[in-house]
Amino acid sequence: MTDYSLISFMEERLRDTPTRFRRYMYDCIDWNQRMIGLTGPRGVGKSTMMLQYMLSQPSRDGMLYVTADHMYFTNHSLVGLADDFVKEGGTWLCIDEVHRYSGWSRELKQIYDGHPRLKVVFTGSSVLDINKGEADLSRRALMYHMQGMSFREYLAMNRGIETRTYTLDEILAGKVRIEGLEHPLPVFREYLSNGYYPFAVEGEFERRMMQIITLTVENDIAMFADMKAATARKIKQLLAVISESAPYKPSAESLATEIGVSKNSIPDYLAWLEKAGMIGQLRDDTKGMRGLGKVEKVYIDNPSLLSVLGGGHPNVGNLRETFFYNQMRVNNCVSASKIADFRIGNHIFEIGGRGKGQKQLEGSPEGIVVKDDIELAYGNIVPLYHFGFNY
Repeated sequence: MTDYSLISFMEERLRDTPTRFRRYMYDCIDWNQRMIGLTGPRGVGKSTMMLQYMLSQPSRDGMLYVTADHMYFTNHSLVGLADDFVKEGGTWLCIDEVHRYSGWSRELKQIYDGHPRLKVVFTGSSVLDINKGEADLSRRALMYHMQGMSFREYLAMNRGIETRTYTLDEILAGKVRIEGLEHPLPVFREYLSNGYYPFAVEGEFERRMMQIITLTVENDIAMFADMKAATARKIKQLLAVISESAPYKPSAESLATEIGVSKNSIPDYLAWLEKAGMIGQLRDDTKGMRGLGKVEKVYIDNPSLLSVLGGGHPNVGNLRETFFYNQMRVNNCVSASKIADFRIGNHIFEIGGRGKGQKQLEGSPEGIVVKDDIELAYGNIVPLYHFGFNY
C-alpha cells in the first residue's frame, strides 16, 4: 500500500498550487508519453507546472506526486515505490527533483522497462544530463528544457493581461499589441528587476535569489561535476567577477588570475554555469549552427539575476543586451555580429536607448535598431520590450 505520508504530502502540495496562470512550456509537452523529463534552472516553475497538470485531470485516481528528497526515500527506493504503486492500479507517477536521489537514472530505466503501462514524469536540475547517468535514458525519456518567464508571461501572471506570442518576423514588422496596458515601459522596468522568476510574487526576492545562486553552484553544479566545496566556491567567485563586467569578453587567463585557478579550468567552469542557468555564452556564427562557434561574450543569464548580482543597480546597457539575448535565444539561434550586438538569421541587431543612432548599421539593409525607452516601432526601429513576446 502506498505510504500515507506520500499521499498526504501530495494533497498538501496540490492545495497550495496556483492554477490561474500556466507557463509557456505547459502546452508544449506531450503529456501522453511514457516517460517525460523536465529540466531547467531552479525557481522557474517546473514543479508547479506538473502539479497543475494533475489538477487539470477529471480524476486523480492512479496519480501520485513525490519529491525525491522526501524522508520516505531514506529507507525506500523509487523502484519499490513504483512496483507497489502499479500493483494498486497506479498509472501516472510524478517524481520531482529526481537529481536528489542517488542512482536516479538506473532506477528510472528499471521502472520504464518493468512497467510499460506506467507513465512517469520527472523534473531535475538543468545541469542534469541523461546521457551521462548510470543508465541510458536518452532513448526512453522525452526531454524538455524550460526557461524563466518572458515579459509576455509576466504580464499574464502579475497583471492579468493575456497576449499571444509573436514570431520574430511579426515583432520586426511592429505587430506587437498589448490590450489593456497603455504605457508598458513602467511595467517593463519591474520585469527587468524581478520578473524572470515566478516566485518573485512571494516577496523577499533578493534573499530568495541569493539562496538559489548558492544552491545552484554549491549543490547542483558541485554534485554533477563531482567537485570539492572549495572548487564550488571558486565557481561562485567566478560568477561574481563576470557579473561586474558582463557582457564579458572571455579571457581564460585573466579570469584564472582573478579567482586563483588554472586557466585550463575556466572553460569547464563557464560551461557548468551556463548549463545551470547562471550565464549565457554568446558564440560567433561558425557554420551557422547553435553552439559550434567560438565564445565572443559571456552574459549573466537573465535581467533579474543581473539585477540581484548588481546590487539592484546594474549597468543599463548590459541589462538591455541581457534581456534581448535571454528572450530571443529560446526560439532562435542568436549569435554574435561583427558589426552590431547580435545576429539572428539574416538580421543584425544593435541594442541601445532612445538616442541610439543608425551609424553602426550603415550599409546593412537587414539591420535593426532595438531601442529602450520607446513605445512604438517605426521603420527599422523596434522597442526593446517587444522582444519579450516571442515565447
